[in-house]
Amino acid sequence: MKQILLITDGCSNVGTSPVMAAACALQEGITVNVVGILDYGTIGELGAREIQEIAKAGGGIHRIVGTPELARTMQMLTRKTVVQTIQQAVNKEIRQILGGGGAIEELPPEKRSQVVEVVDELAETSPLQVALLIDASASMKPKLGAVEEAIRDLMLSLKSRLGSSKIAVFHFPGRGSGEDIVKDVDWTSDLDGARSLFHRLQMKGATPTGPAMLKVIDYYRYGTLEGNQSWRGDSSQEEGIFGDYVV
Repeated sequence: MKQILLITDGCSNVGTSPVMAAACALQEGITVNVVGILDYGTIGELGAREIQEIAKAGGGIHRIVGTPELARTMQMLTRKTVVQTIQQAVNKEIRQILGGGGAIEELPPEKRSQVVEVVDELAETSPLQVALLIDASASMKPKLGAVEEAIRDLMLSLKSRLGSSKIAVFHFPGRGSGEDIVKDVDWTSDLDGARSLFHRLQMKGATPTGPAMLKVIDYYRYGTLEGNQSWRGDSSQEEGIFGDYVV
């Protein structure tokens, strides 16, 4: 199971719509969850609506929280989405067995209890990949400490699962003009040595949320932020992504 967990505190203002990028992720089988982290009064109605729309387009869940709740919220979103993804797959199987109708909720109580136990077991044992995407624009600087603690707590939570859990960490914007995203940590099951990345972050610049999400999709697809160089040639990153979605 694949997820993008986006942590942001406001509206995107550069490049491709993050809602469109989230829809692209869902088509690739990647769920997008969004945590809006804020101090009261610092995020407007537009930003809150965008956070909700990103999660909806990405088939995920969103929460808007203050910094004290960040760690618990990240764990809850990841756990809930895993269960939700498995339940959707199980419901699909049930509908096929029952000839196009039915879902877990419509099963007899005894059967429903058995299916729920299977869903819970699969949630603990299925392989999981979480791409953590951090908004590192200037307004996020006061929240960096909370993000650091939340990532450590999330990693401890993932380690407690019986199944394989891996996490990769990215932040946006990049270090210079035209760089939408930076990979901080490659896929790993252990973030104990990644603490230093937070001291390297320079919280500044605009908020290219959509372009950064497209880069993470490429990373899932090809193992690189630069996409499939074997066929792309001189095309841009966004052209490479949207080439698969032209109707």
